[in-house]
Amino acid sequence: MAIARRIRVFVADDHPLYREGVTRAIKGRRELELVGDAGDGREALAGIRSAAPDVALLDAQLPSMTGLEVAAALTRERSATRVLMLSAYVDAARVYDAVAAGAAGYISKEMGRAEICAGIRRVARGETVLAPQAQAGLRDRITRPRPNGPGSDLTARERETLKQIALGLSAPQIAARTNRSVPTVKGYLQSIYRKLDVHDRAAATAEAVRLGLID
Repeated sequence: MAIARRIRVFVADDHPLYREGVTRAIKGRRELELVGDAGDGREALAGIRSAAPDVALLDAQLPSMTGLEVAAALTRERSATRVLMLSAYVDAARVYDAVAAGAAGYISKEMGRAEICAGIRRVARGETVLAPQAQAGLRDRITRPRPNGPGSDLTARERETLKQIALGLSAPQIAARTNRSVPTVKGYLQSIYRKLDVHDRAAATAEAVRLGLID
């Protein structure tokens, strides 16, 4: 029986004790492998480029280069590393900034170590992970596209689906919430990706922010 490959993780946080706690939790998980850690943004970017982890867990407020700047740099480089942002401050505006920079998720430092590790696993699977504290604000900020503007050809059901993926829901979860089949929801997702010229949920949300489809 083949052994599943471990998820390779890089951690960046400028608080040594907090970083030590998170790295210890990661080392204690059989499915996770710590490949590096850093205390500032520039060191983190260099480490991520070198180690090419599956997931980078980044403090949003790193010195020398913020977590958002690191995420944006990795996005420009088309890095395969998925970024999970970690912050003591969680609100809709900050989450939008992170997603627009290319982050696949944004979670709170108030979460327990087990929850953080679960978030890493979800991001590695290709999911978008968003802090519950920000979801209500995110929901309120999803608006109807401007007439004749980019993305205006999204249908009402596609806009509804865009709202759900911006909240980090998977296709089965969206199907359950909207009383539709999973294949139908996946069809909406593919249409959204095509119309926004993106390839995944995080990119669709980021592009919606960039185009003004989300206030």
